Amino acid sequence: MTRSNAREIVANLIYEMNFTRDSADSVVEQTMEPLYYDTLGGESEAYADKPGGQLPYIRDAVRGIREKQEELDGYLAKYAINWSVSRISKVARAILHVAMYEALYVDDVPVDAAISEAVELTRKYEDEDVVAFVNGILGSFARDLEKTNVSGD
Repeated sequence: MTRSNAREIVANLIYEMNFTRDSADSVVEQTMEPLYYDTLGGESEAYADKPGGQLPYIRDAVRGIREKQEELDGYLAKYAINWSVSRISKVARAILHVAMYEALYVDDVPVDAAISEAVELTRKYEDEDVVAFVNGILGSFARDLEKTNVSGD
């Protein structure tokens, strides 16, 4: 499985968690249960391959995004000018959370890669207006993150 597929699975699980009170670990375990996981392969190409070496990334990202949700929503509120976080589609919000979490907390993912992957994933699920919205938010987020990192060194 590629990291791109793993990102999509993480976004799907974060989206799903909007509708349940299940813990991050519970959602990952249920999804990764072999019989259930195999049925998902027929629904989405992201699930066509077994997670293999990407399983730790999936687990850590789902847990981390759930734990940092308030912080990530704070960034969304800051950069989604004239939009409340609740107005952002749950799909786009899940994708934005994945990209921001990677940029902030996943050392082996360059910020540009997290943004590029998020834009492409958004394109798969949303119309071009939402794609542009996601790209704009992540662009502003990345510029500020770069300023902080440069001045913080």
